This record gives sequence, structure tokens and C-alpha cells, in this order.
Amino acid sequence: MHLTPELLLRAYAVGIFPMAESRMDREIHWIDPELRGVIPFDRFHVPRKLRRKVLRGDFEVTCNQAFAEVIRACAEAQPDRPETWINPTIERLYTELHGMGFAHSVECWQADEDGEVQLAGGLYGVSLGAAFFGESMFTRVTDASKVALVHLVLRLKNSGFHLLDTQFTTPHLRQFGAIDVPREAYKAQLSKALMETAVFDPELREGTLKELLSIEGDET
Repeated sequence: MHLTPELLLRAYAVGIFPMAESRMDREIHWIDPELRGVIPFDRFHVPRKLRRKVLRGDFEVTCNQAFAEVIRACAEAQPDRPETWINPTIERLYTELHGMGFAHSVECWQADEDGEVQLAGGLYGVSLGAAFFGESMFTRVTDASKVALVHLVLRLKNSGFHLLDTQFTTPHLRQFGAIDVPREAYKAQLSKALMETAVFDPELREGTLKELLSIEGDET
């Protein structure tokens, strides 16, 4: 089967997504997990220390400014992740989706010792209707990917999205409020989100960041 961006969007619309076994594996496998990771917007939790870091502006945050560089970094092997599921076919397809306006990236930048601004971390995902499908993230500087995730969620809430799909839950994501949703319940949520329209807004209005981070009860 020849994979196209259009086929990929149809797959997301019915609740499945592609993965490869490894970076160099040419085969694509369609995944339809029994339990799906979701971050409910009303349960999104930002730990206090991370919130301070976001509000201080430790990183310069942009959206859709370095998509190809972000997905390439996500595909790289890391000490704690020797293999990734992003093979060249997936990298090409999502880059094409980005060019079509369906895939988005969040980038965190920071100056190095020589004063040169470098990509410190980031993430990317796919938007369809009022659903956003988070795909992968990476970090080169402590907490950079976490800051990117906070900025992603704030933009999704600000843009009227209803569903943030994380594919699976991990200890990293559960600290932000990620939960497992049974397959049929997830597909019901997805169906509702796809009936709505949301446009990913890469910008946050002045004052919105502090307003959206004013969440009572986050003490940790």
C-alpha cells in the first residue's frame, strides 16, 4: 500500500495511527490500542516548578518554525531510547502534512555558551477537526519538552480544541494529567471532536499565558 498524507488523515479519523518497529524498518504498522492516552483539558496539571519556568520564559517558544528539524530530532536515537518508531517514510508523510497545514510543531530555543540560539526541545502532532494527535517529543535541555507540552496545551485550549490524544500514557505524561481511555470510549470522543472545527493558533495573546496557567491547587 502506497501511503499518502490523505490516507494518513483518514486513518486518524477512524482512530488508528502508524508506527514503524525501528528507524530503519521500512514497514508501517497500523496501531489501534485497547487503551488510548488522552490529556483531558479540564484535568491538565502543571507542576509548580515547571509553571514558574514557563512564566519566567527560560525558553523562547515558537510554533511551526522548524517542523522538519523537530521531527528529525524526534527520530534520533537517545541514550534512554536507542530506537524510535519514526522511519523515513513517516518523516516524509508528516512533513507533507505540515505543508498542508495539518501537522504542527512547538519549538523551544535557548542560547548556548557562545550565545548562539539552538533548538533545545520540542514536539509535533496532527490536527484534524477539533482533535489534536500528539506524536513525539524530544529534549536536549532539561525540561524543554515539558515546556513545549505546556505551550501546546495552552494553544489548543485557546484555539477551541476538544481532544488531545497522546497515543499512550507514560509516567512523564501522567504527571500532566494523562489518562487511559478504553478504545470505544476514545472513538466516541474522537467522533465528537471531528464534528467540530478548530484552527491551531500558533500565537498566544499578551497576558493569556499567565491567565491560562492560573490553575488552583497545583502545589507540586
